[in-house]
Amino acid sequence: MSDTASSPASENPAHYESSPRDGSSNGAAIATVIALCFGGLVAALMQTLVIPIQPKLPEYLHTSHSTASWVITATLLGGAIAMPIAGRLGDMFGKQRALLGSAVLLVVGSVVCALSSAAIPMIAGRAIQGLAMGFIPVGISLMREVTPPKITSMAIAAMSATLGVGGAIGLPLSAWIAQSWNWHALFWMSAIVAALVLVLVIVVIPHVPDAVGGRFDIVGVIGLAIGLCAALIAVSKGNDWGWSSATTLGTLIGGLAVLVLWGFYQLRTPEPLVDLRTTARPAVLLTNVAAVAIGFGMMAQSIVIPMLLELPAVTGVGLDQSMLAAGLWMAPGGLMMLVFAPISGILINKIGAKYTLAIGATVLGVGYLIAMFLMHSPWQLMIASIIAASGVGIGYAAMPTLIMGAVPMTEAGAAVGLNGLMRSIGTTVSSAVMAVLLTTSTITMAGTDVPTHTTFKLCFLVGALAAFVGVAITLFIPRHGPKPTPSAVVIEDSATTASR
Repeated sequence: MSDTASSPASENPAHYESSPRDGSSNGAAIATVIALCFGGLVAALMQTLVIPIQPKLPEYLHTSHSTASWVITATLLGGAIAMPIAGRLGDMFGKQRALLGSAVLLVVGSVVCALSSAAIPMIAGRAIQGLAMGFIPVGISLMREVTPPKITSMAIAAMSATLGVGGAIGLPLSAWIAQSWNWHALFWMSAIVAALVLVLVIVVIPHVPDAVGGRFDIVGVIGLAIGLCAALIAVSKGNDWGWSSATTLGTLIGGLAVLVLWGFYQLRTPEPLVDLRTTARPAVLLTNVAAVAIGFGMMAQSIVIPMLLELPAVTGVGLDQSMLAAGLWMAPGGLMMLVFAPISGILINKIGAKYTLAIGATVLGVGYLIAMFLMHSPWQLMIASIIAASGVGIGYAAMPTLIMGAVPMTEAGAAVGLNGLMRSIGTTVSSAVMAVLLTTSTITMAGTDVPTHTTFKLCFLVGALAAFVGVAITLFIPRHGPKPTPSAVVIEDSATTASR
């Protein structure tokens, strides 16, 4: 195997000493994987927690629709900022400690929201909940350190799948809780499960001696936060503010300018928040670009299919389903991501993460093409959703493996976090593009503009094109060797150590 593939693993021999190898350790490793996956599931669930009550948020919070929309936007921004920062903190101070911090943020944010009846504290609490998304990239990067080589790929696949599964489960679960009790119960529920995650992190997840120390780049954090927030706010609010308005253009250009300056600073500081030279390696760079395309493709179905399901049948387009029913029709797709996690792990071990990612993106694109012809009943849309979600499950599992195979172990957390950020950018851009496309061709029903069948087909076509662009980018990712799996890296490094 080439040096490129083996170097990330060999830079941290402590990893191999602490990794469970004998049969007696397998049980502890599996318990750790389950705990990490549950934590990731809960963190991802926060992203869709308030969608069922979104139309009533202005009434609940005694505020305007524009202000209430920040309840969702704040969580998106918090998650985007947290992923690379949490990854870096995990590399510096130890991943178990970083996970503990994310779990604490999840509890605090949930309690703040549960106690809030006004817009400002609710938005603050939702932003704190978003910051807990850092749990996922840190958990993924920890998998390589705490699992036996034979299950590492499957463990990473399962953890990656929680991104989609949490969102899919969140819709029907939140709708059911909101209908059965009241909207505050949503956040008390999230506080309870967040507290359970906190206990599992303390009791189950081992503290591996993987901290590398260093100086925390606070200037880099501030620059990244300002630049990302400005750019993502402009993209997510552009449809409301007007894409040609001074507010949208000024916020977008200002955010991008800050990010450019942040990049120059990162290249010149000795201990950057994100090592841009490492992320410029072809394998890392192309994987991150593919993540944007695949994230775009994943989000498209999450926007378009629920709208199709929930529009009234009298429009001639919609299928007249309630929010709860629409969530239930979508849930099998999310669960399919979890089903395909072990399949993705097997593919990674057999053919490598690169081709596994290409297969996943291809299946996602095919799902969208099929959706163009299955728009006439809920069960048809469920089938299309299942196919597309299966592709997402396969692809999302492969991306962290590609990233960790191309960066040093000491930077694995930050690198996986940056990859998660790229997916978030893809989903944000997708939301904005779908919002624009859904207004390109409409019919007026009872004073309301409703997208036509042609418009929905266009949305599915654009989602398919994004997925196939992801396939094309993936095929250009260089391979590091004949077996680019974490298992192979660990085995080779162990053999090298023994020969010495």
